[in-house]
Amino acid sequence: MAHHVSCPAIKNILLLDSEGKRVAVKYFTDEWQTNSAKLAFEKFVFGKTVKTNARTEAEITLLENNIIIYKFVQDLHFFVTGSDDENEIILSSVLQGFFDAVTLLLRSNVDKREALENLDLILLCLDEIVDGGMILETNGPLIAEKVTSHNMDSDSPLSEQTLTQAWATAREHLTRTLLK
Repeated sequence: MAHHVSCPAIKNILLLDSEGKRVAVKYFTDEWQTNSAKLAFEKFVFGKTVKTNARTEAEITLLENNIIIYKFVQDLHFFVTGSDDENEIILSSVLQGFFDAVTLLLRSNVDKREALENLDLILLCLDEIVDGGMILETNGPLIAEKVTSHNMDSDSPLSEQTLTQAWATAREHLTRTLLK
């Protein structure tokens, strides 16, 4: 008997405001191919969850064969979506890691204005958490540390650098070799 083993996968991570508008979103599947399909999904999810009380701890719902874990803080709504056969605890740990990292990056001032002012950090945060739907990291403090370590020593191993830092290091090394 063959066992089917799969790596947990994330379909999308959404950060919406209190009106359901995008603050930061990242999709990892082709399930929503057009921007209008993505916006419709965001509106649908927001409409189905807005009246719930997901402020003290994360809530879970099943919508259109998707498990959605979500949490609201101030005027921000955090969502993580996985397929209906995904492990809810893993999805919840992704949500908690994202929330913890954002809380640290925004210095505990988690609101829309602060999130928009630090959108670059939030987008880097999403890149550190999930890549192509595969979960890379769920530890909030570690995610925040990776995002804020822009002044990392260029002699650090590439495995410890973010993609942006790796490109900067590669560009620096290429410039040095061309100038010799």
